[in-house]
Amino acid sequence: AAGSCRRRRLAPLNEDNGRFLLLAALIAAYLSAGATVFSALESPSEAAAQLRWNRTLHNFSRIFNISLPELRAFLRSYEAAMAAGIRVDALRPRWDFPGAFYFVGTVVSTIGFGMTTPATVAGKVFLIVYGLFGCAGTILFFNLFLERIISLLAFIMKACHERQLRRSGLLPPNFRRGPAVSGVGSLVGWKPSVYHVMLILGIFAITLSCCASAMYTAVEGWNYVDSLYYCFVTFSTIGFGDFVSSQNAAYQNQGLYRFGNFIFILMGVCCIYSLFNVISIVIKQVLNWVLKKFECRCCPKCHKSSARLGRRNAITPGARLRRHNISMDADGQYDSDTEGRRLSGEMISMRELTASNKVSLAILQKQLSETANGYPRNVCINTRQNGFSAGVGALAIMNNRLAETSDSR
Repeated sequence: AAGSCRRRRLAPLNEDNGRFLLLAALIAAYLSAGATVFSALESPSEAAAQLRWNRTLHNFSRIFNISLPELRAFLRSYEAAMAAGIRVDALRPRWDFPGAFYFVGTVVSTIGFGMTTPATVAGKVFLIVYGLFGCAGTILFFNLFLERIISLLAFIMKACHERQLRRSGLLPPNFRRGPAVSGVGSLVGWKPSVYHVMLILGIFAITLSCCASAMYTAVEGWNYVDSLYYCFVTFSTIGFGDFVSSQNAAYQNQGLYRFGNFIFILMGVCCIYSLFNVISIVIKQVLNWVLKKFECRCCPKCHKSSARLGRRNAITPGARLRRHNISMDADGQYDSDTEGRRLSGEMISMRELTASNKVSLAILQKQLSETANGYPRNVCINTRQNGFSAGVGALAIMNNRLAETSDSR
């Protein structure tokens, strides 16, 4: 057992790689479970529909004395016409300016309904270039929206937190935001809870979907469940295209409905995108918890050996560097000598004291140099060593603004 634990320790699998592999395994299992459920639900209906269609086709061929090959050729031409946007009933033009604007909106937001597609070679080539920059700019817009909605929620939740502290008597009644915040222990480093933010975004997304579904039910004539289904498929940018709004030739109050449809889709996509990012943070926390459960806890020999090493009066270079990094991340001013003595409760050798002082002096010089050049101390210690240490994109926004994902947790 001890040998297996040592082999697992030596394996080149850090926490990030373990989290990635665990998430990949969970996604594969999730996809398999979803495929099983949808296959069980939809496969009988598909088989029954195919049987009904074959019966109808043979009856039509027999009644009107049309051969099956000719009838199938006609139906293929009809399918091609449908793909080109031609319908039996009168529909709105697909490529007038409002229709084209609706199309480019579904392109850059990655919704991609598929009811309108370019038919010319020039249109397809332009779509590739247009979508490259359009999708990138829209993703940036979603990230900026996420940053501002989180900042707004943080401001509101902090105001509620201060009000609660005043009621409980932990905050002076005349307290105002400003430099005095650093002197109040209850507000130092306060950040909103990721679970509260997820709850608020979820409530807002459900409310928005319900309101939009009511509008689509009244205007498009869909039932309410189909309208809710359309809202989720559209807002999450899945965009199957089986339900597409604003496609009839004319509507009552058509201009007002098109404007409301645009606002609902825009706000819905932004809100669901923000909610998905918050949920991804929660999933990441669950993965971290699972990885901690997978740590080596079944081998008593490893625990005994680690306990003996913790009491020894010998500090390896790796251990000294680890203690030094921990102390610098926590306070930015403790050296490894003091930290090592605090952890072990024993004196260390003069040689290691000298080495520790040299490391502290070098880091102090680096801090002074970078501070003189305009870099804050917390940035030059942690972030500038690795430009992606705080995360990228939406993940970095959540790490900076939510409590459960911060390093000081």
